[in-house]
Amino acid sequence: MKIPALLSLLIFASAVSAEDGFTSLFNGKDLTGWDGDPKLWKVANGEVIGTCTGPDSMPHNSFLIWRGGEVKDFELHATVRVEGDNNSGIQYRSRELPEVAPWVITGYQIDIHPATEHTGMTYEEKGRGIFGLNGTNVLLDPAGALWKLSTHELVKVDVSQWNEYTVIARGNHLVHKINGKITSELTDCDESKRSLAGLLAIQLHRGNPNSVHIKDVRLKLLPVEAPQPFDAAKLPAGAEKIEKPRTKSPQGTGPVLSPTTKK
Repeated sequence: MKIPALLSLLIFASAVSAEDGFTSLFNGKDLTGWDGDPKLWKVANGEVIGTCTGPDSMPHNSFLIWRGGEVKDFELHATVRVEGDNNSGIQYRSRELPEVAPWVITGYQIDIHPATEHTGMTYEEKGRGIFGLNGTNVLLDPAGALWKLSTHELVKVDVSQWNEYTVIARGNHLVHKINGKITSELTDCDESKRSLAGLLAIQLHRGNPNSVHIKDVRLKLLPVEAPQPFDAAKLPAGAEKIEKPRTKSPQGTGPVLSPTTKK
């Protein structure tokens, strides 16, 4: 028997704030409501902790998946830090890939990355890749071409320290923030590939030894909005078509360690 998403919210949440409409998804004691590889995830000292011990310990990025149902339009806040030269991220409107392995996810992600240009970026895990780096507002047109609409100052943080990551998803407009400052925005008009609903999850990245720590995850469901249509005539002045960004930092800021490399 499947539990409706809204009912699941009430079952799995540890607290509900009537004042601001947010529901806590982590009870501070155990992984109730979450699903991940028990060899990789635990709760200690009031934190969710995922640990990758090295390059040969995980064949794929692995995810801690919230089982409270799919989300559509929402605002999510999570307080996270990452130890080690690697990265993590928060998945949303995502789906599982059981044909690859258990707890493997594809979908939108806000990155938690030690390279400043990547942290807070708009990205699609195991999909279309990077859309907008930290400091950019971008749009995908119906053909999948990427447009840079505007730029702003990069948000700089130390991801090894506690920071609050925010995702606001309304229709096909996605906003990423760190500590209340916008890092990247995406308007996804590629109807054949975009997602308007899906799962929430936390990423544990394979490769270089690292651990991801989460101590607060809060969700507010928003009224569902219709996707914004693409209209070339309404693109802002100075908008330009660009190539999708590529990364020089697939994991952290240093070299990717091989299984024979000692750290």
